[in-house]
Amino acid sequence: MSKIRIRKKIRKTHRYLGLFIGVQFIFWTVSGLYFSWTDLDEIHGDHFKQDQQPVAFQGLVSPSALDSTLKIETLALREINGEPYYWINRNLLYNAKTGVLKGEISEAEALKIASTRMLPELKVSGVEKIDQVDKHHEYREKLLPAYVISYAGDETIKAYVSISDGAFQTVRHRNWRWFDFLWMTHTMDYEGRDNINNWLLRAFSILGLVTVLSGFILWYISSPTLRMLRKKK
Repeated sequence: MSKIRIRKKIRKTHRYLGLFIGVQFIFWTVSGLYFSWTDLDEIHGDHFKQDQQPVAFQGLVSPSALDSTLKIETLALREINGEPYYWINRNLLYNAKTGVLKGEISEAEALKIASTRMLPELKVSGVEKIDQVDKHHEYREKLLPAYVISYAGDETIKAYVSISDGAFQTVRHRNWRWFDFLWMTHTMDYEGRDNINNWLLRAFSILGLVTVLSGFILWYISSPTLRMLRKKK
């Protein structure tokens, strides 16, 4: 095959590869710029939260005294409206002072929990209960069911409190949602956002490398300067 035909094939390959993956290159660049210019603490919504002071409790019953038939595998101490609770095996909530088993927290309790974590100037605009979410939901992979507490304002702030254990789970807002969308385009995980080992990303990464290498090869075989140097030799 002649050098001219080789150059044409490489040029054509480079051109069409550039067109094919060019849009994804733009997404990678835009998302990368956004990530590098944003404060992760603000993305996490820390500027909407109050500083939390550690709480000490006294007079707690022993977890082993709660139920003789209970086999404790995991245990965490929760504070709900000033009262201590044991969260056991990720499904049972006991009052840590009285040993009484507690059911799901109420909407009023969830509002109180959120008020101790969110800035006092934020005004609640609505409360909703959710039992399930899909892979694209902003509350994905967290404990359900949960109360969604919405706040007035352009940031469309939402706080999430899990109903089973009364834990303040997370806060979401407009900039976080932009970050989440761009993260999806960056990782190319269009199903669940966070799988950076997906085959689509791997394929486009390889194609991107081929595009760059074909550009270098095209420059090498087409450069007038290099042709002149070769002729002199």
